[in-house]
Amino acid sequence: MPLRRLTRLTRLTRLTLVLLLLGVCGCRSEPAADRPAAPAVPAVPPTVPVVEGPLPAPPDDVAIPDGMAFIPGGTTLIGALDGTPLERPPFVAEVEPFLLDRHPVTVAEFRRFVEATGYVTEAERFGDAGVFDLETRTWRLVPGATWAYPLGPDAPPAPDDHPVTQVSWNDAKAYLDWAGKRFPTEVEWEHAARGARNLRRPYAWGAELGTGAAARANTWTGVFPHTNTAEDGYLYTSPVGVFGETELGLTDMGGNVWEWCADWFRPYDQRDRPFRPDASSEKVQRGGSFMCHASYCHGYRVSGRSHSTPETSLFHVGFRGARDLYVEGS
Repeated sequence: MPLRRLTRLTRLTRLTLVLLLLGVCGCRSEPAADRPAAPAVPAVPPTVPVVEGPLPAPPDDVAIPDGMAFIPGGTTLIGALDGTPLERPPFVAEVEPFLLDRHPVTVAEFRRFVEATGYVTEAERFGDAGVFDLETRTWRLVPGATWAYPLGPDAPPAPDDHPVTQVSWNDAKAYLDWAGKRFPTEVEWEHAARGARNLRRPYAWGAELGTGAAARANTWTGVFPHTNTAEDGYLYTSPVGVFGETELGLTDMGGNVWEWCADWFRPYDQRDRPFRPDASSEKVQRGGSFMCHASYCHGYRVSGRSHSTPETSLFHVGFRGARDLYVEGS
């Protein structure tokens, strides 16, 4: 069996084990064998003031491309004391202003890239991709599952206005290179989710998730992982922007799909140590998804984190692009 396929099967097996453990005991974190050692946690988080008043406008010489938002720079608290071990210890980061896609890349946008370049995704080359079976509550590699048919060829195609999924980090990078963009770093992503003001609220949109018609994000509703009632209107992905936007004009910064980021995943207390990625290293994902529930990962919080190997394709993971204010040669 090819090494990469074995890696993907191992990753899906681990995800299934997590969900089975949750079904038995309601645990929130990963199995002990897969959980990073909990870093030393400070008694209180670093002190960073909330930005008051209007945010700065973009410089006069910066044109904001259609579909992107200006994210002012600043000092930001990253992580949280009340989240999972992956979010601790919190730390302070400085962020330069940048541009960020208002919403995750959609199926229609990814299709234009494929038609223009003839690109073939890794899921198409492998012949399968990861889907969570709602009946058996297990992850499996579904033959023929691709960005166009994320649940498999026997299920309906992905709607054009939904975020594209079943794209690996490598696939997403190919798209972003073609579009003249890059991944956001996870610090940039959290800074944007905090409204570029260092807001202390748990979600990009405010303090509450909301329920039913008042829901502010597409997440798992019901009893995880046994029953998803789709009370928020969607069992799987939802159209981008349907749950509203933040003050910065961003949508889907919580729920719907996890989003690939630029960084290799590392525990926060190891971020300053020398690091050389290998075949088992994983890339950071941010934002949570329609699979997230507060009793499990609560990943739609601004500080929530996940991670997968860069060749992994899953039906609840997508991406959005970023861009520096000044691009060389533009």
